Amino acid sequence: MEVKRAKTAGFCFGVKRAVETVYKELQKETADNEDIYTYGPIIHNEEVVKDMEKRGVKVLRTEADLERLAKGTVIIRSHGVPEYIYKKMEDRGLTVIDATCPFVKKIHNIVKKESGKGKHIVIIGNSEHPEVEGIKGWAGENVTVVQNAEDAEKFVPEQEEKICIVAQTTFNYNKFKDLVEIISKKSYDVSVLNTICSATKARQNEAGSIAEEVDAMIVIGDKHSSNTQKLFEICQNACKDTYYIQTLDDLDLNQLGSVETVGITAGASTPNNIIEEVQNNVRIIF
Repeated sequence: MEVKRAKTAGFCFGVKRAVETVYKELQKETADNEDIYTYGPIIHNEEVVKDMEKRGVKVLRTEADLERLAKGTVIIRSHGVPEYIYKKMEDRGLTVIDATCPFVKKIHNIVKKESGKGKHIVIIGNSEHPEVEGIKGWAGENVTVVQNAEDAEKFVPEQEEKICIVAQTTFNYNKFKDLVEIISKKSYDVSVLNTICSATKARQNEAGSIAEEVDAMIVIGDKHSSNTQKLFEICQNACKDTYYIQTLDDLDLNQLGSVETVGITAGASTPNNIIEEVQNNVRIIF
């Protein structure tokens, strides 16, 4: 019996950086003992956020929460925020620590620059995801979010309008290419910047390869995690018996009793201890 664990499973660079930023702030002793907040959950993982809350970190979930703050340290989530949120924090005199993933921050800079040149920004991604909401907030007024082929077909730019296409960092690379092809036919001047994180692409490729080789596949990650959802889709297409879990408690080990090989991968916001717990318990049943 064999268990294949993806080498790319678990925290990516941006997530690790954001999580470490919060814990470092918790260790500091400030003169006035300011409370520590994150604007939105620092990453998409309930277990990590719960642990931070136990240590005293408070999550600001809405702009109204932010507007009620008179003082404190606010750490910007790894997904980033719109530009106007930065300004709100500064206007209120709050201490701001930016834990936005550098790869996401790069997209902010790109869309701000390109929209300043008069280009229509097209973001390929999930319009409801906080990363995309943040990118939109740097892209000016002329911006469109495209999530699927239907959105791409409906998109109609103005005549001779210049277009700049970027992507949510965790978007499926193959779907990105398909949507770019549809949009590119709609304008004579389209610049395409593949801003999908290279670690995301490597993770997706590895997960798909493992799923093709095993009898059952386990994908570990938060239900709100975009990159984990994409991993699940990819693995499910390659392996019929694919399970999406957040922790070991979500996995029925009896379902794996008759298989000979099991693959394990995890989203970029999944802590290593959760992956190891699943891996160790799967090995026990074999």
